[in-house]
Amino acid sequence: MFTGIVQTQAVVVKANNQGGVLRLSLKVGQQFAENLNIGASIAVNGCCLTVVKFDSDSLGSCVIDFDVIDETLKLTNLGMLTLNDTVNFERSVTFGTELGGHIVSGHIHCMAEILSINHLQDNCKMQLSLAKEWQKYVLYKGFVSVNGASLTVGEVDELGFWLHLIPETLAITNLDNYCEGDKLNIEVDQQTYTIINTVENYLEQQAK
Repeated sequence: MFTGIVQTQAVVVKANNQGGVLRLSLKVGQQFAENLNIGASIAVNGCCLTVVKFDSDSLGSCVIDFDVIDETLKLTNLGMLTLNDTVNFERSVTFGTELGGHIVSGHIHCMAEILSINHLQDNCKMQLSLAKEWQKYVLYKGFVSVNGASLTVGEVDELGFWLHLIPETLAITNLDNYCEGDKLNIEVDQQTYTIINTVENYLEQQAK
């Protein structure tokens, strides 16, 4: 479980795809790998991955390895990563963690394509397109996880939705590295997802 509060940007130092499995190696500052264990869960661009190996160096960095299977590569943008790309990085929640965002599972539902980016004086407006089947779960002023960052939904239209990104969000996350046509990982708010599906299933049963 995660909060959607990105802790740092990790740098891709290896991304080798062999037999449908991507071995992904990320470098972060040692402070973000304290008390790390094999098998731990980390959100990488919002996708929950399992640590398979990690090594610290004398320069204050730690390289963490993950294996990303083909199903995850189909649903996320992790398969598009190349050397020196940056990814959003968040360790899993521990007892006593401040929940500053919203509850995020790290299970990506779909990807959204960036349709437009408009940099203003004090914020950045980003328009994202979303497949029809997922649009009903994205509500005005609701929560959505975008590349693992917990964000508030701006305007909603027939194509998808808008984000209003403050400078702090752009500085901490990798969202400022993307361009029109790029794809971002989306996890809709689980509470909204559950409520809408429950109501739809109930109405469907009542209509029978």
